[in-house]
Amino acid sequence: MFDEIAVIGAGAWGTALALAAANAGRHVALWSRDVDQVQSMLESRENTRRLPGIQLSQSIHPTSSLKEALSIARAIILAVPAQHVREIADAMALVMKSGLPVILAAKGIDRRSGEFMSEIVADALPGAMPAVLSGPSFADDVARGLPTAVVLAAPVDEIAAALARALSSSRFRVYHSSDVRGVEIGGAAKNVLAIAAGIVQGRGLGESARAALIARGFAELQRFAKTYDAKPDTLVGLAGLGDLVLTASSLHSRNFAFGHDLGSGKSVLEAGGGKLAEGVFTARILDQMAKARGVDMPIVAAMSAILDGKLSVDDAVNMLMNRPIKGE
Repeated sequence: MFDEIAVIGAGAWGTALALAAANAGRHVALWSRDVDQVQSMLESRENTRRLPGIQLSQSIHPTSSLKEALSIARAIILAVPAQHVREIADAMALVMKSGLPVILAAKGIDRRSGEFMSEIVADALPGAMPAVLSGPSFADDVARGLPTAVVLAAPVDEIAAALARALSSSRFRVYHSSDVRGVEIGGAAKNVLAIAAGIVQGRGLGESARAALIARGFAELQRFAKTYDAKPDTLVGLAGLGDLVLTASSLHSRNFAFGHDLGSGKSVLEAGGGKLAEGVFTARILDQMAKARGVDMPIVAAMSAILDGKLSVDDAVNMLMNRPIKGE
């Protein structure tokens, strides 16, 4: 049913998902707007900029033509950074046929509008079916074929199941769900909490403090998701707790590494080594959305204040540790 897949975005994650789809037996068009990058991939059969040393399957066709990529597709994976989803979706609307599933691989909330990624696709591509792919997964692990499990959510159970089957292989297991909003919230909020966990590690506050922060951060995530009627099972699954544990525990996570740099004394401008950390863009809008819904998210609020330069790391730690004592 979904034998031809277009992956829009040839970063590390997009390329890894193209490899996963190819390993599952699909024909894949991998789009990048960078003509030089596409030419390099065609010649070397490798994405030397993003995933050096990993060969692209012969069933992956790199292209810089959005029209060409979408013309073959029975399903689309949109794997561009969250803050660029609106721009790319608008461009896709000019050349894309109606009725296709669009699987969102970005984990974030639009910082200008407060829209979730599925809301942007529903608005920009009214004939499409937005779906969401999330879970504990690093691009390098997926690209190298290391065992990975994720979840794919779509509003129609049968479509979610068919997409999961289309992308699954012996090394990339895709569970399916109909809880689109729950999966989106898990993926977006965990990035902000991972920055906080990185700060704890970088500041040398100890493993006990990091474990406590992850647990309390997860409680915040659950409170926020509940206001959107997210399913509790989603939040304790791969897209919620599973992704949070991975992202808040490893320097391979860009968000954790960004926070680690902040905790080590680097400024917001210096942290992360120039690599994209989606949680930086999500923190403020998530804090605003939580406040608007009356949801208490003190860790998220502290991260927003730190990233905006309104609060120092040490003051944030003191503030969180000196909150009123209450029942868990």
